[in-house]
Amino acid sequence: MRIAPTPSTFRRQPPSLCRHTPACPTGDSADAEAARVVAGHPEQGWSLLCNGVFVFADTGDLLPDGRIVAPHRPALATH
Repeated sequence: MRIAPTPSTFRRQPPSLCRHTPACPTGDSADAEAARVVAGHPEQGWSLLCNGVFVFADTGDLLPDGRIVAPHRPALATH
């Protein structure tokens, strides 16, 4: 039987790895994906931003506090 991890068992990333000026948006801001990439692995489909957000190729995110943002691709244009 597999036990689902609880929020207390996750190892949290620091709230920000941002060391430059001006500082990037925080991980909980609406424009969090505008932060700089500190570890990019496009071949694996993910990147870590300096604000602690993991962004995935499917456009989903994992926020520093462990919350998940569902993939949010733009809607397809119709003619």
